[in-house]
Amino acid sequence: MFYEYIIGAVILFLFSGLKVVKEYERGVKFTLGKYSGVMKPGLRLVIPILQSWQRIDMRVKAVDVPDQDCITKDNISVNVNAVIYYKVADAAKAVIEVEQFMWATSQLAQTSMRNIVGEVELDDLLSKRDQISDKIQKIVDKATDPWGIKVETVDLKDVILPQDMKRTISKQAEAEREKRAVIIKAQGEVIAATNMAKAAGTLSKSTGALHLRTLQTLNDLSSDQSNTVIFALPLEILRGFEKIGGKR
Repeated sequence: MFYEYIIGAVILFLFSGLKVVKEYERGVKFTLGKYSGVMKPGLRLVIPILQSWQRIDMRVKAVDVPDQDCITKDNISVNVNAVIYYKVADAAKAVIEVEQFMWATSQLAQTSMRNIVGEVELDDLLSKRDQISDKIQKIVDKATDPWGIKVETVDLKDVILPQDMKRTISKQAEAEREKRAVIIKAQGEVIAATNMAKAAGTLSKSTGALHLRTLQTLNDLSSDQSNTVIFALPLEILRGFEKIGGKR
């Protein structure tokens, strides 16, 4: 009877050490405090008292990087936030080499983001956001390699400007639009003047062409009774009068 109790206690003891590791997890096992391996998915045995283990999730995680007050290269104060996507590539390193790898990765991303933003001007920060995000990703990924962390992506979500800077940018954009409008209008006037010069040249080369054009214009005006028509004598008639006067 005594032996049955001992066998039952041993079986119960061993059963208490059975652990289930899920497919997306790894278990880092320690024997008497010393690292003794990584447990893969499935049913695994951890001997109570003698061994301990830590469960590590290997899936990609999305972590918000809190808002950071940064100063750009051209001394503009901006507020920047981002999101970082990373996963544990080496479960043993993530446990042994760093304490709270999630918090450490977030802190490193904040520092790197402030440093990179400080190296670029505001125009580049707004127009080259993807390039800056890639640069931050490479820096953070390299720094977290010893921790067994793989940084997949870093995305800058928002770049918040001071109100006075927003007004300045708005005025600059409005001035650019007005500038483009003036240029387009001037180009249109040049094209119109060129076409008018070509038309005038064509009319001057054909006898009576200008008179016919004048009659056509008068016919168009006569369809609208609200118009006041000022009749202008064609140049050919005036030149005819000049020739008559010259003969006298």
